[in-house]
Amino acid sequence: MFGANLRQLAADHPSISELARKLGINRTQFNRYLSGESFPRPDVLARICRFFKIDARVLLEPVTEISLDQDPINNTFLRDFLGTGVQNVPEADFPSGFYRFARRSFLDHDRFVTGVVYVARYGSNTFLRGYESARSLREQGLPTSPAAREYRGIVSQQENGVSIVVSRRRTLTGSFNYLNRVASFENNFWVGYVTRTAPESAAGTRVTRLSYEYIGNDPKTVLPAARLAGFISIDALMPYHRRLLQPDAPFN
Repeated sequence: MFGANLRQLAADHPSISELARKLGINRTQFNRYLSGESFPRPDVLARICRFFKIDARVLLEPVTEISLDQDPINNTFLRDFLGTGVQNVPEADFPSGFYRFARRSFLDHDRFVTGVVYVARYGSNTFLRGYESARSLREQGLPTSPAAREYRGIVSQQENGVSIVVSRRRTLTGSFNYLNRVASFENNFWVGYVTRTAPESAAGTRVTRLSYEYIGNDPKTVLPAARLAGFISIDALMPYHRRLLQPDAPFN
């Protein structure tokens, strides 16, 4: 098992000789580890574990079942499926900064929701952060503290756009967003859909169209957009958002 695990971990490195040198292990001895002919001493095992950010379970369990860095996405089991998408989302495809969004209300078909979210990059990952409108939550009789209003998400690139998995604190509720860039004068609009994590109900919908508009970082643009966050009527929708949301067309 250790030899198989070590071979899988080493597969991400183009040169076995260079890997052995970085680990401070003789190449011949390293080959014996790879083939399963030998086990490392405790101090050498500790060095290998530190390098690959894994623990001693590597001796007994498949590496795909061991969480590296406790990262639920960018680990050996999911790296080639989900990990590559969340790493290094191109700035040109989905810039960092503030976005104004709009969608139809899940609970009231005759009203729409607008708000502002912030997209930022930390390391190789792209994250989203936003707050529910206090006015909207108060209207629904829900808590309005900053902790209750905040939601966060992670952005992943897709073949024709981006997806965003979003959750409230302690995974109270969540949503999945898909956005595709559309032609516009400043090339700053995306349209797609959002689904919410809720049981099917006759009282509301679980999926609706979603529009995003990149508004940059200028407070003169961002603050007025944030102040308008909450429930609005169809007539209050900004013209291009209304065009993208197609209020009179059913969502397919």
